[in-house]
Amino acid sequence: MHCFMLAGVSSNVGKTTVTMGVMAALKRLGQSVVPFKTGPDYIDPMFHQFVTGHPSTNLDTWLVEPDLIRTLCFQKLQEDDVGVVEGVMGLYDGHSTEDTVGSSAYLAKTLGIPVFLIIDGRGMSLSAAALVKGYADFDPELTIAGVIINRIASQSHYALLKEGIEQNTGIPCVGWLPDNPELAVGSRHLGLIPADELKDLEHTVSFCAALVQSHVDLKQMLALSQNTGRPAGRQDPFDVVAGLYAGLRIGYAWDKAFNFYYYDNLEALKKCGVTMVPFSPLEDKALPEVDGLYLGGGFPEVFGREFEANAPFRKNLLAALLKDLPCYAECGGLMVLTESLQTKTGERTAGVGFFKARTVMTRKLQRFGYVTVETELSGKPYTFRAHEFHHSLVESEEPIPRRYRVKKNERTWKCGYAQNRTLAAYPHVHFYSNPDWLLALLDEVKKAKDRKNG
Repeated sequence: MHCFMLAGVSSNVGKTTVTMGVMAALKRLGQSVVPFKTGPDYIDPMFHQFVTGHPSTNLDTWLVEPDLIRTLCFQKLQEDDVGVVEGVMGLYDGHSTEDTVGSSAYLAKTLGIPVFLIIDGRGMSLSAAALVKGYADFDPELTIAGVIINRIASQSHYALLKEGIEQNTGIPCVGWLPDNPELAVGSRHLGLIPADELKDLEHTVSFCAALVQSHVDLKQMLALSQNTGRPAGRQDPFDVVAGLYAGLRIGYAWDKAFNFYYYDNLEALKKCGVTMVPFSPLEDKALPEVDGLYLGGGFPEVFGREFEANAPFRKNLLAALLKDLPCYAECGGLMVLTESLQTKTGERTAGVGFFKARTVMTRKLQRFGYVTVETELSGKPYTFRAHEFHHSLVESEEPIPRRYRVKKNERTWKCGYAQNRTLAAYPHVHFYSNPDWLLALLDEVKKAKDRKNG
């Protein structure tokens, strides 16, 4: 088994493009590539799945305990697989400046895997060696196995940088990629445009794979990332309750407007015995026959006109929620449950109208980063870690009960809008942060189903 991380010295060094190219090139060599993403990002995993054909797993060492992170990673890898982990931001950027928890470096050490460091080589010669040496020396416990130099113009420039880096650091350069506009991937206010919205993505991936094959020594990367053992994790907590909620059917919104779900969240529900039923708020005219709903995030404001045009679905969803169908919604799921949504240009479109409020878009991020949530359900307290990233606010003329007390450093605020049997909030929750929270939500669905069936 092979497993390694591709991490950048900072954001915007072409990490996602390099990762797609390496994954695609390895597949061309006949390798089975299993993708992973450092941190809470939803969009990069979509690119990973597009390239590899395998779902990508989020590995976040701030949201989830290290021993469970090891479990979530290595239970997905077989002996003949190549695990490729894409980093986040810069190599050492994590939850705070006090430690590296949540960072790519911390994850690589948690998993015991080597890092291939991606640098932007434009405008540098010996300074590239100083840059690499600084990253290598910052944490001697981290293994930087090699360097990939991105966005340079020629083989001769690469040879110059390679010589300087290897002579001064002892770390091999395994290849380079040219600065080419065809490798660019479009973005919008929450980051990259999701994979299923990019018409030319297949061409971009193919082009990138060909460049990697001709410019990067993949065999050397595999040799430097051979894993001789798997670091110990612990038993998956949802395996302990496997099948406990068999018979429950939960519908989850899935289309181009709603697709922000951690893969392991959906898998956890399935392990619990839940039958997961996808539906499209943009295309379906009514909900499927289900016992509860999971409305994930996404870009509902971008597709507001399409959602507004699907009046039968909005009416059907509203009626179901008013009849106490249990519903758990996050971020974009919260937004569409208000009376109206707003685009970045100020255009306003109709929402479901379940909450007597409206969603407004703002020029800057309202919340960004890790948070801790304290709440109660059926009289029991729960605490879990979560992540927020949104440009919107919910404005209401009448107060709506809120069950979440959200904390970030010294700041606290209220969220978790609660009405009938619906709970909707901005924080994105990884169910492995506190497995009991998911079980509590499922208990509520089961009680509602039992009451309905008499």
